[in-house]
Amino acid sequence: IDVDAERARLNKEKARVEGEITKLDAKLGGTGFVDRAPAAVVEQEKKRLAELRTKLAEIIAQLSRLQ
Repeated sequence: IDVDAERARLNKEKARVEGEITKLDAKLGGTGFVDRAPAAVVEQEKKRLAELRTKLAEIIAQLSRLQ
């Protein structure tokens, strides 16, 4: 494995996931979306947010193993 290339790939993926988490946090934190959207959609977004946070933790763990 090319450690530098893998580290770069993981850092890029980490940044992407962090960006998605930030957007979802803002979306779910605002009353406009939560009040107007159907409950099923809100729950789906909350589930997606939890999955992204799990994925971020996995990426961070992988990065720490590369060091």
